Amino acid sequence: MEIKATDVAKLRQMTGAGMMDCKSALVEANGDFERAKEIIREKGKLVAAKRADRETTEGAVIAKANENNTNAILTCLGCETDFVAKNAEFQKLANEIADVALANMPADLAALKALNLNGMTIEEAVVQQTGKSGEKHAVPFYNKIEAPYIATYIHTNGKLATIVGFSKAISNEVGREIAMQVTAMNPVSVSKSDCPKEVIEKELEIYREQIRQEGKPENMVEQIALGKLNKFFKESTLEEQTFVKDGKISVAAYLKTVDPEVKVVAFYRFSLND
Repeated sequence: MEIKATDVAKLRQMTGAGMMDCKSALVEANGDFERAKEIIREKGKLVAAKRADRETTEGAVIAKANENNTNAILTCLGCETDFVAKNAEFQKLANEIADVALANMPADLAALKALNLNGMTIEEAVVQQTGKSGEKHAVPFYNKIEAPYIATYIHTNGKLATIVGFSKAISNEVGREIAMQVTAMNPVSVSKSDCPKEVIEKELEIYREQIRQEGKPENMVEQIALGKLNKFFKESTLEEQTFVKDGKISVAAYLKTVDPEVKVVAFYRFSLND
């Protein structure tokens, strides 16, 4: 049967697929638009399967908060190349995913992927975009914070972002400074009290081995290792880190100058290049 240019254009508008892909789908579907849409989706799945082992080290990391700065999400749409990442259609999809996430505040990444976006799930929309671009797309990260005040920061390269929750409202400037601190210094936790046990034990094991290799007596190993761990806390937990903008005081001390009662309650940071 003859496939009209107007039909191809109509299917393209419906799916966003390329003109040749739309024409091929309509030919295969004998002009049936619903079947043609399915064929285009199936092609996206095929491309996704073929490129499943590819790395998505480019893309867009997005941090967004609601108008009151009490809810915020951090998510990412990844792809293979910077060329695709800068494409307007890719950026539109990345921001649509972030908007849906912020509107719904899903519990986790799986719940996010199951949410509706323009008549399909987010996971299906990502697969469809994979088929259209010809390279792997993925949503590798999602998290959220609900707090009295949340600051967000997206690095200039668009591939690194942070959200930080505070125990009470503070100025946008202070919030941004702490979010930039987290972005730049990549702390492992808010404080040493909430540092994951597995991180602590891993560090101690490294220190113990280093100390033994230096020939220190066995009865001194644990004491020296704990000393090194305290240094780790100062360098790697947000409250104890040196406040980058000042260089003389800790982040906790800086926040006390702002408001003695304010504390960081949570943060999330994601980078495509970590």
